[in-house]
Amino acid sequence: MNANLKQALTDYLVAMADDELILGHRNSEWCGHAPILEEDIAFANIALDEIGHAIVWYELAADLSGEDRDTYANRVVYFRDAPDYRNTQMVELPKGDWAFTMLRQYLFDQFEMVRLEKLTQSSYASLAEAAAKIRTEEIYHLRHTRAWVRRLGLGTDESHRRMQAALNDLWPYALALFEASTRETLLIQASYIPDISILKTAWQVQVTTYLQEAALTMPTNSSHAIPPRTHHTEHLGGLLSDLQQVARLDPMAKW
Repeated sequence: MNANLKQALTDYLVAMADDELILGHRNSEWCGHAPILEEDIAFANIALDEIGHAIVWYELAADLSGEDRDTYANRVVYFRDAPDYRNTQMVELPKGDWAFTMLRQYLFDQFEMVRLEKLTQSSYASLAEAAAKIRTEEIYHLRHTRAWVRRLGLGTDESHRRMQAALNDLWPYALALFEASTRETLLIQASYIPDISILKTAWQVQVTTYLQEAALTMPTNSSHAIPPRTHHTEHLGGLLSDLQQVARLDPMAKW
């Protein structure tokens, strides 16, 4: 693997990991606050799964760099500042109400299922194996969030109103999941990753069909420009402050 291809793949893996880490952290904020006890437990487990998946992607990136896996993961998680993170803005937004959180998770879960299915066919064996393993857990995530989307969309007038408001707010951010970097062309040519346009088409068909079945109206104005992954909202800084504060008290400490 040449240096350009290696760097492109590293960037791709770190971006996937950052998405999972930040979303998992946002989801963990519901621990002790979910609407019912069973969901408190279930959603906490989903949050842990997302963070666990982030670790898998960080470890693959570490292997490419030749750095120790634990050292690499700790460095990139705890000692990067917000501008250096590569997550999409959707996952860093505040958790909002339960409708907002569930709809965001559904949109992301459906995206992951479409992408993971293709990544299992990657010519980069380590990536294909990791995608196959993670996909088995994501199947359960998607079932869970699909059920909540239907439950809230077809529930009371209030739950429907909140879901529609969440969809209107989240839709342009969700479309930003499909903003490809220029480096990804190298990965597509090497058959490491799928073409993002193929993923977007499949995702939109599945998401649009399901949301309409839940009595939700798809937003018609999707022209809101979302900056690239190198740009973040003001919310990421506060999240990272909470996430990193203990590690940064003593950067040389051994955990």
